[in-house]
Amino acid sequence: MDVVGILLAAGKGERFDPSLQRLKLLESFGPGSQGAEPIAVAAARSLRAAVGTVIAIVRDETGANQGLLRALLAEQGCTVLPCERAHEGIGASIACAVGASSQARGWIIALADMPQVQQQTIAAVRKAIAEGAAAAAPFYRGQRGHPVGFGAICGPELAALEGDIGAREVLRRHPPVRIEVDDPGVLCDIDEPTDLDNARTQAPNRIS
Repeated sequence: MDVVGILLAAGKGERFDPSLQRLKLLESFGPGSQGAEPIAVAAARSLRAAVGTVIAIVRDETGANQGLLRALLAEQGCTVLPCERAHEGIGASIACAVGASSQARGWIIALADMPQVQQQTIAAVRKAIAEGAAAAAPFYRGQRGHPVGFGAICGPELAALEGDIGAREVLRRHPPVRIEVDDPGVLCDIDEPTDLDNARTQAPNRIS
C-alpha cells in the first residue's frame, strides 16, 4: 500500500453543541453557509485529492447523523471504518485506522473539523513521508499544524495508541520534518460555533 490518509471523524463535538443534537461535522461550511458543503466533506475532499487512499474513522453508533456522515464520506471516495473504540479518544481512533492499513508506506493523519487546510499542504506532507521521513508536519509562522504524516517505521507505535492521548509521544520520539507553509488553515480547527463563523468568512480565500 502507498501512503494512506486517515480522516478522524469520530468526535462527538460537545464543545460545539453540548446537547449533541447537532453533529458539528455536518454543519455547512463555506460562503453563505446555506447549501454549502459540510465541514467533513470539505476536509475529506482535500485529503482525497492529495492522498489517493483515505480511511475515515467514524463512531460505531447508529442514528441519522452518523448515517448521513458515513454516506457523505463514502461519496467522497473514503473507506468508512466504524471504530468501536472511538469513544475512548483520538489515540484509539488512530490505532484503529493504522491497524486496518498495516501494510501502508505511511499515514497522513488529518482532522475532519479542519476544512481549511490547503490541498498542496497535504501533498507536501505526503511527499516527505513517501521520500522516507519518519514523520513530517506543516508549520505556519513557527507553529506546528495539521495534518501530520508518519512513516511506516512508526506503524507499531501508532497501532498501540490508546485513549485520548494521540500521537504526541510518537512525535517526541520521531521529531517531524518541518514543512514551512503559507497556509493558516493548518492551525484552524472548528471546536465552537464562533470558530465556524470565522471559517465561513475566510472560506472564499481558501485555496484547494
